[in-house]
Amino acid sequence: MIVSPCISICKTDPQTGYCYGCGRNNEEKKMWKLEDTSDVWKKSNLTDIQARLSGWQLKSFKKSYNHKIENGISLYKKNLVK
Repeated sequence: MIVSPCISICKTDPQTGYCYGCGRNNEEKKMWKLEDTSDVWKKSNLTDIQARLSGWQLKSFKKSYNHKIENGISLYKKNLVK
């Protein structure tokens, strides 16, 4: 199973249409939720969204996404639970 790239920072940039947290657009978010979306597409999308991010945003995404993969919760949600 490939974990969704959502890191619980769900705000869309009005200029680009991409989420500030995960870098996906609304269509990509919908695709992740479909039962028949392939792992190949998801892996490709993960590559695409990371190519959209840069600097601190990319670093923050990678850190939070890796934490989510390892612990089942994004860093943002982990900090809310404290």
